[in-house]
Amino acid sequence: MSDDLGFESLVTRYYGPLYQFAFSLTRAEADACDLTQQTFYVWATKGHQLRDASKVKTWLFTTLHREFLNMRRKVVRFPHFEISEMDQELPAISPEMVNVLDASRVVEMLGEVAEPYQAPLALFYMEDYSYKEIAGILEVPLGTVQSRISRGMAQLQQLILNGNSVAGRGQRGAHG
Repeated sequence: MSDDLGFESLVTRYYGPLYQFAFSLTRAEADACDLTQQTFYVWATKGHQLRDASKVKTWLFTTLHREFLNMRRKVVRFPHFEISEMDQELPAISPEMVNVLDASRVVEMLGEVAEPYQAPLALFYMEDYSYKEIAGILEVPLGTVQSRISRGMAQLQQLILNGNSVAGRGQRGAHG
């Protein structure tokens, strides 16, 4: 194993992004810490099986998400929606509204989005993964990723429209 795949090097490089992803899923510091530590435990026991060093980050995010699903499997069922069925549910949001929000408030609002949509949104917007990469990490079809991001964005936009006064300007959303 090269130094790039050394355990301490991986922890240093990926702990922050993995913890942030875990926190966006669990909305609890303790659970996010547990998930992140569990991910590195799995790496310590199975990481040697990874043949392509360029896939380490994806492997870690996939493992973390799989551990999260294992934690929640009995509680949550993830529905599948086609994007074409949901287009009419997308609210409009102005660039001005986006500018009044700070990152911490958006992450907080992401925690209020329905659970099936949180992981795809976090991976897409916070970690800059492509739809295809997200499909691999979450182990779901590409269409499911697209619909979850679409539905999740609709919910997030609705939260922003309804709660933008929290950002400090006291404005009301244009859609009531």
